[in-house]
Amino acid sequence: MEGPEPAEGDSTLNLSRLGLENLEQMTEERRQEVLQLLLPHNRLVVLPPSVAHFSQLHLLDISSNGLAYIGEEILALTKLKILLAKNNRLDEFSLPKDLGAMRLEVVNLSGNQFEEFPTQLLQIRTLKTLSLGGNRLKSIPAEIEDVTSLEFLYLGGNFISYIPPELANLPYLSCLVLCDNRIQSVPPQLAQLHFLRSLSLHNNLLTYLPREILSLGRLQELSLRGNPLVVRFVRDLTYTPPSLLELSGRTIKSRGIPYCPWELPENLLRYLDLASKCPNPKCGGVYFDSCVRHIRFVDFCGKYRLPLMHYLCSPECSSPCSSVSSQSESDSEDEAGAAARRMQKVLLG
Repeated sequence: MEGPEPAEGDSTLNLSRLGLENLEQMTEERRQEVLQLLLPHNRLVVLPPSVAHFSQLHLLDISSNGLAYIGEEILALTKLKILLAKNNRLDEFSLPKDLGAMRLEVVNLSGNQFEEFPTQLLQIRTLKTLSLGGNRLKSIPAEIEDVTSLEFLYLGGNFISYIPPELANLPYLSCLVLCDNRIQSVPPQLAQLHFLRSLSLHNNLLTYLPREILSLGRLQELSLRGNPLVVRFVRDLTYTPPSLLELSGRTIKSRGIPYCPWELPENLLRYLDLASKCPNPKCGGVYFDSCVRHIRFVDFCGKYRLPLMHYLCSPECSSPCSSVSSQSESDSEDEAGAAARRMQKVLLG
């Protein structure tokens, strides 16, 4: 539906579906008054050169056109904070190379043809919201950690199969949307996203979640529907017997056998420092290289039970009937469940 043409002095100029004749004929005085310029649905192939004369512009919407390229005219908009260019024909070669020098805060390039993450976006240090959904992205570059101001990241509807652990280095990220991709696992490092409130992972290939996900104390929404973990779970008890070196190291660490640094070779000292404590709360064991991958259910919100991945020191730790009593297993689940109940919504259906 066509909006009414704005009155003189209005800071928003809406030319959606109206053509660009008035844009070219506008006085310089009027151009300086415009803070928001809306140009969607105008069948644009290139950005009109006259756009560069709107020097006070804060928002530019060029969505739903036929743009295959954004020229350097946009670099003249030094006050631009919001760029909306969704549903065009843009790809990783369509953006000016100096776009990263702009002080953009919101960029929406969803519904385009990006196969690779545009490097210019990784150079915008002021970027808070980035949307690249509905493209053809196959990966997330590790350099995403450089955009430290990022708060909202939308990458749904791509072909992404791997979440880089560097994503966890975004200190202010509060909303992460990775739905409708091909992701098979979640790196435990995501537990470092202490401000994360919403995590959308629905319609992927997840079969488990790392137990560290319980550390996301501010998480309010976790969307997991359409993943294999919702309808089935994977139990992998393949166990490679530990080496003699590891058995010796386990004995030293588990029994607290004292040793002095000068009594052992340097490489053995380093090895002993690599011991991982068994996460079983009733087990005092450790492991180094050989462990059991074990998937167990944890109660979320008293309604859903999700499979979380554990790495245990021995096959006995994975069975509540063996070295761990049924009571201790129950205690462990209560502890995990208490942490998980901080979540307000878990969307599985």
